[in-house]
Amino acid sequence: MARKPNLLLLGIDSLRADHMSLYGYHRLTTPHIDKLAKQGTVFEFAFSPSIPTTPGYASMFSGLDCFGTNVVALRHEGPMADNVVTLAEVLKAHGYNTTSVGFEGNAASRGFDRYLNYEGWGSFEEGRSPKAENLNQVAIPELERLAQDDKPFFLFLRHMDPHSPYLPPTPFERMFYGGNEFDPDNDSLKPVYEFKPFADYFKSWFPPGCTDKEYIIAQYDGAIAYMDACIQNIFTKLQALGIEENTLVVITADHGETLHDHECWYDHHGLYDCTLRVPLVFYYPGKVPAGKRFSDYCQLKDVMPSILELLGIEHDLKLDGRSLVPLMRGEWREPEPEFYITECTWMRKHGWRTPEWKLIRALEPDFHFKPEVELYNLIKDPEENHNVADEEPEVVAMLEARMQAHIARREKETGRTNPMYTNLNWHGKGCGPFKTSEQAYNNLYIGSPKSAKKLQAGEEK
Repeated sequence: MARKPNLLLLGIDSLRADHMSLYGYHRLTTPHIDKLAKQGTVFEFAFSPSIPTTPGYASMFSGLDCFGTNVVALRHEGPMADNVVTLAEVLKAHGYNTTSVGFEGNAASRGFDRYLNYEGWGSFEEGRSPKAENLNQVAIPELERLAQDDKPFFLFLRHMDPHSPYLPPTPFERMFYGGNEFDPDNDSLKPVYEFKPFADYFKSWFPPGCTDKEYIIAQYDGAIAYMDACIQNIFTKLQALGIEENTLVVITADHGETLHDHECWYDHHGLYDCTLRVPLVFYYPGKVPAGKRFSDYCQLKDVMPSILELLGIEHDLKLDGRSLVPLMRGEWREPEPEFYITECTWMRKHGWRTPEWKLIRALEPDFHFKPEVELYNLIKDPEENHNVADEEPEVVAMLEARMQAHIARREKETGRTNPMYTNLNWHGKGCGPFKTSEQAYNNLYIGSPKSAKKLQAGEEK
């Protein structure tokens, strides 16, 4: 009996697709991923509809939407829903060795045999942060160990380089910046320093006295380029071990990132496409077609069923996602052009996205003092800078009706209330929903990379 294929899944935290050269970005940020992707299949419009990390990975690892997982919040309390079977659990049942690198202690990380960790954070005081090299020091020996076993393996790598703090090592910190980040006449970071909830956190990793937002954006891009170079080490090791031909490589992200967009400074909150749109690449020589790019909309819930089909794993799971493999074979796959979007990050909002429109509705006042209802025409205004909710009340009503119909249908199908309505301690403050934006602004605070790390690991209650 032939050995089943291996799976190498790269989940790159906070990687927005539109800052990758793979997706047409003007800076050459991902040359090594680009090269691999040319030999595989790329999905141009992949979305993480429920942000941030915990619901994003919950969907990726379960093939379910947020109603199926019952997970919508970063600070999710308790396990995922009882019905959830994770990708690691399925593959383990089919004889796989399973290892997770850099993702432990989170509700969505359940089911791996081994959990290995590395330092994926940093601060300005600590100096430049070689996050991807730290990962490689752990991941490459584990890849070698797994390759020597007679069982197939599932190795999950959670890269943290595009996640703040953006501290790429030399020479990447100046690869995309040639200006003066301390220019006294540049006040582009002034509103960032005035945003009390995050200001101390930013000061912990911005160079003291930095004034130029373009320098910070260049650090994000440099971190991607640095990570991309280190990821090539992983690809090279696959080839050196002689297992490339029998390994499915998948590259994606849990969500994107807001940079100097929408006043959601250098984080991943806000239901805008910079945060929702993620990369999705499949590479498997001889099994995944080379040089294909698809513009069909897909979501993180489609990753698990696609992987299982490519690995030849039969199952009877009831998944919300659908395999993308029919598209790779040149067959028809019914599109899913509109979908429900949610966030319980630093704000609690949900909405509805179509190819033309995006509706965002706040479920409680947010700390940016934004309007309760936002509407964007994604064709006329792809960067979502002009809220037309007041000008298009009929469109708001239409999208609201479609969203509510979807919620009612999914509540009936899952037998549970929409988790957006039940996760009232999403912020971990124990006070219930915020009554005013002032209350949210004064209560939400992140002061250091250490506290951010605790939030990510689910340690802070």
